[in-house]
Amino acid sequence: MAEPVNGGSKNQAQPSKQEMSMEMRLLLAFILMGAVMFVWQALYKPAEPPPGTKKAASTQTAPAADQPAPPSPAPSTVPAAAEPAKTAAVSSAPTSPATPQQSLPVFVLNTDLYRIEFTNRGAVVQNWILKKYHGNDEKPLDITNPLAVHRPFSLEFPRQKPTSDVDSSSYTQTPDPDGLGVTYKFSDGHTTVTKVFRFQKSSYLSNISCEVAVDGKVIPSMLQWRGGFGDLTLPGAASSQRTLYFDVAANKLVETVAAKAAKNGPTTASGDFSFAGLADTYFAAVLLPGNNVRLEATTFGDTVRTPIDEKSQPYAGVAISDGGSNRFEMFVGPKDVDLLRRINPKLEQVVDFGWLSLLAKPLFLAVNWLNDNAVHNFGWAIVLVTVFINFALFPLKLTNMKSMRKMQALKPQIDEINARYKNVGLRDPKKAEQNQEVMDLYKKHGVNPMGGCVPMALQIPFFIAFYKVFTVSVEMRGAGWLWVHDLSQPETLPIKILPITMIASQFIMQKMTPQAGGDPNQQKMMMFMPLIFGIMFYNFPSGLVLYYLTSNLVSMGQQYFFNHTEVAQAAARSVAPPKKTGRK
Repeated sequence: MAEPVNGGSKNQAQPSKQEMSMEMRLLLAFILMGAVMFVWQALYKPAEPPPGTKKAASTQTAPAADQPAPPSPAPSTVPAAAEPAKTAAVSSAPTSPATPQQSLPVFVLNTDLYRIEFTNRGAVVQNWILKKYHGNDEKPLDITNPLAVHRPFSLEFPRQKPTSDVDSSSYTQTPDPDGLGVTYKFSDGHTTVTKVFRFQKSSYLSNISCEVAVDGKVIPSMLQWRGGFGDLTLPGAASSQRTLYFDVAANKLVETVAAKAAKNGPTTASGDFSFAGLADTYFAAVLLPGNNVRLEATTFGDTVRTPIDEKSQPYAGVAISDGGSNRFEMFVGPKDVDLLRRINPKLEQVVDFGWLSLLAKPLFLAVNWLNDNAVHNFGWAIVLVTVFINFALFPLKLTNMKSMRKMQALKPQIDEINARYKNVGLRDPKKAEQNQEVMDLYKKHGVNPMGGCVPMALQIPFFIAFYKVFTVSVEMRGAGWLWVHDLSQPETLPIKILPITMIASQFIMQKMTPQAGGDPNQQKMMMFMPLIFGIMFYNFPSGLVLYYLTSNLVSMGQQYFFNHTEVAQAAARSVAPPKKTGRK
């Protein structure tokens, strides 16, 4: 899809004013494209590649050092081990009012996908590890912020308050026999709280319930997750934090970014919601109610720091209630389109393909389908989709190739026109006559001097759409290809091969493309465009560079084919001036 950059005239007195105009507009298209991508990159910064030596040494120990210490066990009755089996044995005692002196050890729940540490102090989560994912610190990914004041599944009370601080009280802890769930209970004689967590061995879908009663009467309570969520090891992680809910009545996903929530204070929405929760670029945590249940969701913006970022930033937080016993299905995991669709078709919308979603989503689905059903590698899937796009657009590119070939053949006639006006200045009225003669010549032979911009104009939407695919698709996160470790990140080699190869292919493309003539200095300046693109692409996701390089290579093949066909020769002959014949 990459189109060549052709030289044009910038000399005011030179005859190829129209070629210059076309080339300057094409240059403008390149500059605008670069500006759009630089602004886009500033707003949605791609994650840095997993550093092998840079930040790992300074950050790997921080989470452990900053983790809240687990409650200490009672010395006379509780063993120090934190394994589920031993915890279950300790928790077999009857439920009774708990005090801080009766704290139990943490309960570690392991599934094929999670490792979660619960503490009985508040019956909350201390950390939540996604086993199949790693952060930029190369450690297993903990999607909680250990420095947050409010731990996941602590409680918010929008109206009546309980008689005790239930988030700092100790609960009795009863693990399920299979180790895939745990029940917490608290009572001070007036307030009783029951929290039940139940997980599946190989699923990101689980169940949670919570009921709070004062003197036997259930009071409204909200389950909350605040102070940060998801991959907090990414640069600019706070900017990707948002709360969300799907409004069934309006049939749309409503999102609130953390910075806005922190600025305006907590906001509450209620209605018929399919789900509510929070998300970052790659992961989501949402609660799904039963049928015909009205939800209430409060958005918080907590300005806190993380073990990775010492500077306090606004992070998203949410509290959710169904108005009663808070019984939900819960999804906590990657924003995998197929996975989300199977759970709830509306959940698929949490993957934000941006304002070009009409193009970005089909591109993603095509690449994903090829990876799953044909090549089983995202890199080769990108190559195949790029080849298909280039051949689908070939008719338009062929029209441009013919136009460029005609413009090259017309150069002697344009030079002849301009020779008659060589002493005419830009402000001279005769300059308009010169330009009109050139345009009449183009019109006579069906040449569009702006035709070279059409393929580039078509390429820009594909370029931006692919950029979005590579920066929001968790499927691409960590996907390798040949020497590339992660297609969603820049190459990790000291000298990046893909951008350098792309620069070389762009230079070759310009040499292969028919030149319409013009100021040699202008043409030399245009030859620097591949270098400008190479600098711009150097720190882009590897998958995006692979797409552009493949597009260049296919375009080179198409241009070579065209240059050696009768079609090109016929295009040149069609604009040749008639031969002069003498009269006898």
